[in-house]
Amino acid sequence: MKFRRILAGATAASAVLALAACSTGTGAGGAGDEAEAGTVRMWVMEGSLSEESQQYLADEFAKENPGSELKIEVQQWDGIVSKLQTALASKNESPDLVEIGNTQTTTFTTVGAFADVTDLKDALGGDDLIPSFVDASTVDGKIYAYPFYAGARGVYYRTDLFEQAGIAVPQTIGEFDEAVAALQQANPEGVADFSGMYLAAVDVHGVGSYLFSHGFEYAEKDGDKWVGQASSPASLAALESLQSTFENGTTYALDSQAGQKSFERYFNEGTTGVLIGTGNIGTKIDQALWDDKKVGVIAIPSDEPGVAGATFAGGSNIGLATNSQNPALAKKALETIFAEGFQTRLAEEGWVPGNTGYADSVAGPFGEIAGEIITNSKLTPNSPEWGVTFGGAQLSEFFTRIAKGEDVKATAKAFDEQLDAALNK
Repeated sequence: MKFRRILAGATAASAVLALAACSTGTGAGGAGDEAEAGTVRMWVMEGSLSEESQQYLADEFAKENPGSELKIEVQQWDGIVSKLQTALASKNESPDLVEIGNTQTTTFTTVGAFADVTDLKDALGGDDLIPSFVDASTVDGKIYAYPFYAGARGVYYRTDLFEQAGIAVPQTIGEFDEAVAALQQANPEGVADFSGMYLAAVDVHGVGSYLFSHGFEYAEKDGDKWVGQASSPASLAALESLQSTFENGTTYALDSQAGQKSFERYFNEGTTGVLIGTGNIGTKIDQALWDDKKVGVIAIPSDEPGVAGATFAGGSNIGLATNSQNPALAKKALETIFAEGFQTRLAEEGWVPGNTGYADSVAGPFGEIAGEIITNSKLTPNSPEWGVTFGGAQLSEFFTRIAKGEDVKATAKAFDEQLDAALNK
């Protein structure tokens, strides 16, 4: 029944049975299979790869596999789960390689949509592959996808504003909360509606990273059952800190989704002094601010001085579809993707590459801490229901209630009940 529910829209039980039959590995080709010339179709998501990186990848693959082509097809995030449900269940329509958001990975790895590629681990990076992403792609000891890239979340702050306000760089998460509230109150340049930090309820991954660093947990597994943890003592304390920061450390708590999509402009305009953002956000901060040494970068702190806090690592995995038409050639494409040349390009565009051995190539000062941040990162509950029946909409609603000042305990309890119902279907 769960197969049918998750792949609802893949049209029928026959589609599920086709996936399950192929998931033994017969449709994926063995590691030693000869790759015949052909075309590999690769789906990537909008905003993941620049046009230059797409061209580089296609050119490198063609060079390494004469007579073959890597065809990259860009997909929209909106509606992608439904589109994948249909495409991956079809032997005729399925792409060969698929970028899948890390919070949606388990939805597909648990129903046979991706081939077992455990045998490729050492060739693609071994223990240097982002651990939390590999874990999210592992089912019963077998790996069904590998880390494509991660958006490590750290802190960008205006060094000049901190100095003018007499605020030291925070070393613990408690000091971080105090610093953003103090900066907002100080407003050293007298800017209208100045905000100590940009933090909006609709930025669910930014808020999630803030909460993780405070010890928050969404849910834990108890046997075969997920149990919500938002109302646990540690999570309640984290939510209390969040509500206080929404009230005293940011003026953007109820910013719109449209406003959040380009939130770095507030930093560039001088209306906020702190951002929680991924490495590629650094490439969007005005170069003049960098040149004038007005931008500092640190990991979101933990409660232990000098130790990075746990944050949410957004990003994607990449899987080999069970219904791939060219599985052996698709494995060659994976080798190209995880080779130094392309991994370094990902880093230069601000992403933490799937192989953290190349993380020090991440553009700018963020690269110096990106590896540490990713190593300490966490993901949302590794449940096939997360991203299908539960995800961004529910999180945004939850955080918005906290931002509006609703009772934290009651809101957390209701959220746990909602989460329990969704994850234990």
